[in-house]
Amino acid sequence: MEIEAHLFRHEAGRLVAVLARLFGIQNLALAEDVVQEAFCRALETWKFHGIPTNPAGWLVATAKHQALDVLRRERTARKFASEYQRQLESEWTLKPTVDEAFDGGGINDAVLRVMFSCVHPKLREGTQVALILNVLCGFGIAETAAAFLANTAAIEKRIARAKRTLAQSGRLFDIDSADDVTERLPAVQRAVYLLFNEGYHSASRESAVRAELCEEALRLAHLLAGHRLTATPGTHALAALLNFHAARLPGRLDAEGSLILLVNQDRSQWHAGRIAQGQRELELSAVGTQLTTYHLEAAIAGLHAQARSVAGTDWDGIVSLYDALMRIQPNPVVALNRAVAVAQRDGPARGLEEISRIEDRKRLVRYPFLYTAIGEFELSLGHLAEARKSFGTALGLARSPAETRFLRQRLELCAGGERRLASAAG
Repeated sequence: MEIEAHLFRHEAGRLVAVLARLFGIQNLALAEDVVQEAFCRALETWKFHGIPTNPAGWLVATAKHQALDVLRRERTARKFASEYQRQLESEWTLKPTVDEAFDGGGINDAVLRVMFSCVHPKLREGTQVALILNVLCGFGIAETAAAFLANTAAIEKRIARAKRTLAQSGRLFDIDSADDVTERLPAVQRAVYLLFNEGYHSASRESAVRAELCEEALRLAHLLAGHRLTATPGTHALAALLNFHAARLPGRLDAEGSLILLVNQDRSQWHAGRIAQGQRELELSAVGTQLTTYHLEAAIAGLHAQARSVAGTDWDGIVSLYDALMRIQPNPVVALNRAVAVAQRDGPARGLEEISRIEDRKRLVRYPFLYTAIGEFELSLGHLAEARKSFGTALGLARSPAETRFLRQRLELCAGGERRLASAAG
């Protein structure tokens, strides 16, 4: 059932995290097995008795009882987490220790520890994100592979190797160690950012937007923003950025799942609560002298989110922010986005001019949005043949059915315009 699938995915990572803290990261597979068993029991029980009033609480209680059973059965044969080893050996301290680990604060603390553990410096960036998706977000191997358009067997091997790396580390990351947190936090922020982007600009064959990936990234960002050592200005800026983008999700696709251009989106569908939360996070980020790419991207997203229309958008402000972003993170994708903003401010001809000036533009040759932007500018200028050529190139690079449908619509628009011109000329 859909409600069960959503609930299980949301709760799986939380439960695995707290069990991994109790059992030790070397027993991560055991933690995952206990959570899987709790879910199986839920399916069997709820089939006959219905879904309980508090299904998440039911799952937590079931996982807690199973954890106690495992600890009692295997504490003489298996080495558990070193921080809990002594408390777990005595029946007097066993249950209070498990109860404390499963309370609200204990679960959040465990999730943070596992998140920081997943960005182990020996793991590549893509593997770090895949591991977070698999361990903390409840995505199976096949779903994780689909999120990255990767071969299932390859992802399974990559995650298995990553889990062995975690097991060899011997312990979960210590979230209360200020020095270690400062050192690893940028990698955690980057992983959450990439996870959100994978959902927002999805290359999935099923959808151009994977809202569940965005939701999981947003949840992790809020968790970071709520801890005293991870709630840095950069973290608040990241949370602001994700909230602003998530607010616009309801307006990005039409009823058929096709992409909708910003200029055509119904802004009344944008999530006002998330825009407000994004603004609060952005204000919290404005402390001290630290300026990150997240600050600038969040400020740009904030100007978009707060504008009532494309015409009413502060394009001067957005271009200035892109100028600042190019100074600290120069790359062709940022330059392309800046060109789009310049086109909105100064017209499509200027947009084409800015695109022609992009350094290292060859890095965008497989990027469909380069040709989509050129096509839109040419279409606005009435250059139908040029627009059709660019949209055709973009179509050949489309990564999802939604992108394909959108580009075919633009090609049909060009063809219709050419037919009307030919008819008028005849």
